[in-house]
Amino acid sequence: MISTAIRLARVGSGSELAAALLLGLSFPCVMVAAIIPNLWFFAAAAAVTYLADTYLHKRGSYLVNRLAKVRAGLSIRFLIRQLLLVLLIARMGLGADRLFYTTVVAVLVFYALQAPHGAIVTLLRLRRRLPVVTRNIDLASIRIPDAPPRLLLNRSAEKMLHLDIFAVAGVLVAVQSGDDLYGYLGIGLTLLLAVGYLLALVPNLRPSRIVPKAQKVLEAVDVWLGDYKPTVILYFSGSKESAYQANMWLETMAQLEGRPLIILRERAIANQLGPTAVPVLCVPGGVHLMNLDLSTVRVALYAANVGKNIHMLRVPTMKHVFIGHGDSDKLASVNPYSKAYDEVWTAGRAGRDRYALAEVGVRDDDIVEVGRPQLAPILPSAGGTKNPIPTVLYAPTWEGWDDNPGNTSLLLAGENIVRGLLEAEPPVRLLYKPHPFTGTRSAQAKAVHARIVAMVENAANSRTSDARWAKENAELRQEQSAARAELTRIEARITELSGVSAVRKDEAEESRDSQADPARQAELAQLRDDWNSTYWRSFGWWEHRVISGAQPRLYDCFNESDAMVSDISSVVSDFIASGKPYAVTDSAVLGVEEFKRQNTAVRAAVILSNSAEELPQLLAAVTDPSSDGLAEGRRELKQYLLGPDEPSSIEQFNGAVNALSAKAQLRNTTVEQRLAASEEAAAPDDSAPVGSLAEEGLETEGDAESEPENNDLDSPVRG
Repeated sequence: MISTAIRLARVGSGSELAAALLLGLSFPCVMVAAIIPNLWFFAAAAAVTYLADTYLHKRGSYLVNRLAKVRAGLSIRFLIRQLLLVLLIARMGLGADRLFYTTVVAVLVFYALQAPHGAIVTLLRLRRRLPVVTRNIDLASIRIPDAPPRLLLNRSAEKMLHLDIFAVAGVLVAVQSGDDLYGYLGIGLTLLLAVGYLLALVPNLRPSRIVPKAQKVLEAVDVWLGDYKPTVILYFSGSKESAYQANMWLETMAQLEGRPLIILRERAIANQLGPTAVPVLCVPGGVHLMNLDLSTVRVALYAANVGKNIHMLRVPTMKHVFIGHGDSDKLASVNPYSKAYDEVWTAGRAGRDRYALAEVGVRDDDIVEVGRPQLAPILPSAGGTKNPIPTVLYAPTWEGWDDNPGNTSLLLAGENIVRGLLEAEPPVRLLYKPHPFTGTRSAQAKAVHARIVAMVENAANSRTSDARWAKENAELRQEQSAARAELTRIEARITELSGVSAVRKDEAEESRDSQADPARQAELAQLRDDWNSTYWRSFGWWEHRVISGAQPRLYDCFNESDAMVSDISSVVSDFIASGKPYAVTDSAVLGVEEFKRQNTAVRAAVILSNSAEELPQLLAAVTDPSSDGLAEGRRELKQYLLGPDEPSSIEQFNGAVNALSAKAQLRNTTVEQRLAASEEAAAPDDSAPVGSLAEEGLETEGDAESEPENNDLDSPVRG
């Protein structure tokens, strides 16, 4: 019942639900206390409203943020509480007292101060917003001043409104004690602090504290583009949850020849982007993007099929390539949108065949096999198990945008898979790493995920007291303690190098101060590798684990595991690079043969039904390599899906970029020559009599200037 209530209220936890219920119940209690009247009841109920409101806002609760939609927003809640205080004073028989009128006037004045406060804060935020967000781009040619103190702008409305607590407390003490001085002191302190807050904000409106206008910033970016002359870009647009799709290409972009640039379209993505030394330019405005000087770019790479791609696809001077964010047999891997690109790059022959079978309009000539450069960190199987007991990774994909049962194993088979691995004999260790989107659309998937997390954590707790590992637990306790201490040190150093400090910077400051430092990036990369190896040493090799968040990375989990269970997704194709045994769930109950026919990546997999009763076959292949009848099939499938090992994927990828760049340059040169020839042919003969142009009906210079400027989004762009 509680989980249902949490889902319906769209809150993140039981504590949020409790706080929301307290908030909803306490306001009627405040009203009843004012009418009765009962001062102590009023004070207690009012305190609950303050505490519940503050807690929900700190948690960023969906429910409390939606209250404004039903005319019960933050300002209204504070005003209601203050009006009920006035009612309490009147009901206590003090309606003719000076304290009553002072309180009424104070409420009015306090709310009169909210308008200039809100206006100043909004103006400051607008004037601090650049038209772009950058990283590793030198904007020294423009002056970007420091942001106002975060204390003034962060959750400013809450801070301003909560200043009334002094007035409320003072008036309540005055009513209880009969001494109006307490009320006057509380009211005076509230108004004094409110005015002080306003005065503290005003100096930040000075021109010297405001960022340059949009046009000046864009001109500075154009100057930088002219100096840097980018040749290949990674273009990405999406929600903040999809940032991983761009992050997976950062290392590849850093290894490209030429001058790479990453272009993003959403500010939220810029905040979620991983560390990189490659210049990053986030341009939210479509018109701003289309007016940037990208004339030197020859190849544009796209990691996702989204509507905003059209803003770049319309540029004819560069070649456009869909590289995707994974290679799988999902329908997304053969999206008809792909025919909008000049080329589609796939990992291996399987991607080419997939498009041919789908018949979505992508020509075979436009497909290039480039391997998967991101898979370089995946270590091949060394044979046998890494630890005394096997480690099995369960990495289900998310529920997708529809209710197709084949989208994920989580709903129908997830609990059976986890139960089978937790109860397996001989024992295995389970690593559960769900897709970051899990539960974002389906409440059922979210509930199943929560149950699986509870199952894994309970089983992990049971193993801490299991006699089978008591000796190892005692021997490794000191080493694990040292590893945890080392993790803390590494994390502190990563935070320091990443520029994350207690005083957070705003976007303008980040754009100003974020500069590429190869030495720092190299140290960060080494620290992340050190963090990964230390993480696995910080707990026992027999301990089950739920792994969420960005760390440890999925490929690190591959390297730690001896086998994997997953679904139809790019995770399976990537894991095949390891050569280790894997299982895939036929959640849609297609049957083994049909499932393999439809999904190339499962042809060398153990196929699980929703009951997961086939798990012993997978575990046998791990513990006894001689019983692994699919080993040769996995080697052949790896070649088919991911391409040859030599040349390396990054060499293939670089070669494809260079080849397509040459095609783009050839196209541009040909067009320029054709236009030049056309203009020469259309040029008037010097011997022609004066006025012949007008007689022939040709446009004069004055006529051309009289044409209205075309600002439509479908007009030709620079470049």
